[in-house]
Amino acid sequence: MAVSSALAESALQAHILRLKRGEERRLASGHLWVFSNEVDTESTPLTAFAPGALAELRSHRDAFMGYVCVNPHALICARILSRERARPVDDALLEARLRAALALRASAERAPYYRWVFGESDLLPGLVLDRYGDVVVGQIATAGMQALQAQISAAVRCVLNPASLYWKNDSGARDLEHLPKESLAAFGAVPAELTVQEGALRFVVPLAAGQKTGWFFDQTDNRERLQRYVPAGARVLDVCSYAGGWAVSALSYGAGSAVCVDSSQAALECARANAVRNGMQLEMMCADAFDALKQLADRGERFDVVILDPPAFIKRKKDMPQGQAAYRKLNQLALALLSEGGLLVSCSCSYHLAPEDLVGAIQAGARHSHRLVQILETGGQSADHPIHPAIPETRYLKAFFCRVTREVG
Repeated sequence: MAVSSALAESALQAHILRLKRGEERRLASGHLWVFSNEVDTESTPLTAFAPGALAELRSHRDAFMGYVCVNPHALICARILSRERARPVDDALLEARLRAALALRASAERAPYYRWVFGESDLLPGLVLDRYGDVVVGQIATAGMQALQAQISAAVRCVLNPASLYWKNDSGARDLEHLPKESLAAFGAVPAELTVQEGALRFVVPLAAGQKTGWFFDQTDNRERLQRYVPAGARVLDVCSYAGGWAVSALSYGAGSAVCVDSSQAALECARANAVRNGMQLEMMCADAFDALKQLADRGERFDVVILDPPAFIKRKKDMPQGQAAYRKLNQLALALLSEGGLLVSCSCSYHLAPEDLVGAIQAGARHSHRLVQILETGGQSADHPIHPAIPETRYLKAFFCRVTREVG
């Protein structure tokens, strides 16, 4: 049921945002972003728009291209929400988008723990919704979605009717949109902790103090892939472990022991509790990842499986040189700790780092360590983080499963 007609009326009376000559090609191919240097600011000045305002996007020849939300203060100054003139941005459109996204996740036949909405891939740019059973946690990264927050909350209630919806709007992306960081309950009682079910394993993570929305659903499929590579009784090292998802999964697959490394003591305590919750035990090491790997090498430690799942070292293009060096160093240190025939799982969530660049970082570390690396399998983000073929930015997660041996000859 639509909550109000205000959105439809505002869209139909929207201002016009016009592109410069020749700037419509990328958008016509399916991309949703309009950059400020693509706008004909002489005929449609960006300064005329309030952050989050709705507008009609038109080509240089005045052809309708879609309804957009505008932020005059951002490099990505507009994002397309609808390409059909007859489908303005209203309550019905938001509900339809949420229902379509929910149908995709329901088709996976998993327990109700997943990313429900993945921004541009679900045609809701700037919006993330994660489902934790009867609790939904949302994050908004754009002024357009911020302006629609109340309507989105109503649509969530209409489509799913969860017990509660909590907005955890604290991501760094909001800085780029000149949005304040805030957290608030849209409706329902907000729990202090969130429960996640992955297969037979149960995890609990904090809501307010947790990373992102609390859990990294994008690695769910990769954690499942790990099962085929963990030898019985293996010793596992989980670097940047957070709440212990990789380590606990490895123990459930038959590993004999696991060490979690994280710079956050609170994250390690969460991982320890998750291990106990599933009838397991973990070893803990609270330290910077690079320092921890050096210390373990100095002690002569060896592992059968090493998992590297660091935060993004490259958040912007200008971070590339330093970030690439960090990936090379981290992989080099990890390779030195692997036993003969061991498994390296090397991940990167940096969009700006191409898959071949992560492979290059792994190989550079291998050459330095005189190791032979054989890539057995590649993984990406889980199916609840679908990739939009016209928007390369929606493909960000890389994971390489590698066998590591000594070079022969």
